[in-house]
Amino acid sequence: MSANFEMVAKTLFGFEEILARELRNLGASRVKTGTRMVRFEGDLGFMYKANLCLRTALKILKPIASKRIKNDRDLYNFISTIPWEDYLDAKDTFAIYATVHSTIFRHSQYVSLKTKDAIVDKFRDSTGERPNVDTVHPDLTINLHIQEDFCTVSLDSSGNSLHQRGYRSATNIAPINEVLAAGLLLLSGWDGRSDFMDPMCGSGTVAIEAAMIACNIPPNLNRKEFAFEKWLDWDLELFEKIEQAALNKTRDFSYKIWASDKAPSAVRKARTNIENAKLEDFITLEEADFFESVKKNEGHLHMVFNPPYGERLPVDIPTFYSQIGDVLKKSYADTNAWFITTDLEALKHVGLRPSRKIKVFNGKLEGKLAKYEMYAGSKRTKFQK
Repeated sequence: MSANFEMVAKTLFGFEEILARELRNLGASRVKTGTRMVRFEGDLGFMYKANLCLRTALKILKPIASKRIKNDRDLYNFISTIPWEDYLDAKDTFAIYATVHSTIFRHSQYVSLKTKDAIVDKFRDSTGERPNVDTVHPDLTINLHIQEDFCTVSLDSSGNSLHQRGYRSATNIAPINEVLAAGLLLLSGWDGRSDFMDPMCGSGTVAIEAAMIACNIPPNLNRKEFAFEKWLDWDLELFEKIEQAALNKTRDFSYKIWASDKAPSAVRKARTNIENAKLEDFITLEEADFFESVKKNEGHLHMVFNPPYGERLPVDIPTFYSQIGDVLKKSYADTNAWFITTDLEALKHVGLRPSRKIKVFNGKLEGKLAKYEMYAGSKRTKFQK
């Protein structure tokens, strides 16, 4: 059995605690949150599992060396001390991605170049051959992080960002990031124990992520490749065991998931993505206008959606958000409705008082995930202004 080592899971701002909870539930040890990241420990198999099963992680990094450095010569010498032959053959390719927050080093491209020189020179001196740089499809992706004078070198075990699940081949204008969608769902408390609805589904991402949470399906099951599959210690048999163990933990879902959009083009794209994710048995998709809709079920309904807002799609904000509030009041008793917006003024037009507002980011845009509790019977408008 392989030994445990430290890893870092990168995430979106505001999702750190959710990611930490995911890691603990998967069995990680020494879990500690930071800013847009969570540190944890696990073995090789857990690294595979983290990439396959974490819903709110963007990347899983494996730190291999760290040191304080004062100048570019220190950087070159430090990189030269790392046993690159343990991670890379001379005939392999590699890529370097540097993040720099330092008064000593001001240009990430220069840092990447010095790191590349140190790696190439070390191989040339010891073997007479050198690995080449390939930024498109490298055998090894190296992550360099410099905070003032402290440099950390990590291996990127994920490759492309983990939000690229592999099911989304068709998108609309400004599609929601899959990790953002999963995080919003988990923040909303969605656990698959009621009916669910996304009334403005776009290309279907929120409904797909909701179905995967409800059925406990590994979010990256449809992904074509992880970076660790090209590492020298790649263990296919171990990965297949991890994958099968995760599949054995999927569960039945006895409720309904509805997804709808008024745009025919959006519905066509959502259908394609739902089929790619093999979730058509769990999601009922239709072309419908939310502002003309009524609640489809008798019991509790959990609703999460991503309505248009200023920077994303042009709408008449006061009218649009006022209509959202009117429809919720009129037609959606016994519903917890959550939606995200980066237009904070828009919430003033809903005509309902949110019971919760959670700070989130959609890309670089700060927003709020707002919750509106619509009660059955006489309490349905309890939070109306």
